[in-house]
Amino acid sequence: MSLIGDGLNKAVQKAFTRPAPKTAGPQMRYLVKQYKGTKAVAELLGISQRTVERYVKDQIKTPRKNLAARMEHEVKKRWQPQIRAKAKEKAASTGGIVIDTRARMGYTAPIGTTDQDRIRHLTIALPPHYAARLFDAQEAGVSDARLQEIAAEALKEVYFQDGGRRAGSLEEVRFTDIEHLEFDL
Repeated sequence: MSLIGDGLNKAVQKAFTRPAPKTAGPQMRYLVKQYKGTKAVAELLGISQRTVERYVKDQIKTPRKNLAARMEHEVKKRWQPQIRAKAKEKAASTGGIVIDTRARMGYTAPIGTTDQDRIRHLTIALPPHYAARLFDAQEAGVSDARLQEIAAEALKEVYFQDGGRRAGSLEEVRFTDIEHLEFDL
């Protein structure tokens, strides 16, 4: 997936009330329950139906690294959907989202201003409408570049323009070379 998309997923996962299954047997049983059968899980993970059945019965306990990563990803993607939805709704309606990033940022502005890109470390609370835009775009399956543009617009409004109190002639914010990115609800 993408850097920003993964960051949004991790922020939502912090709202979980119970930990997701960590070992192969419980993960496979959870997936079989979600997909209502071993055949669908086998197709999803790219393994045989018999292998899925062996994991369900705990006859195989240690999956290959790439299979373990796929299983963990699929379980976390489906784990506690109602709590995930409530956390997104709260962030999009009242709470907003906090972005903590270390990246190269610059802007396009009128001549005579210092607009050179530089590495900045920012921890900024973004308003709820930007959280809604980020989550909606993520669910729509947009590219990481588009998610990065939305985050840049949010940083432009909140950090550079301070909600309209300064830098009104600022045209565009560049948000590139992301070294660190984390979201919190």
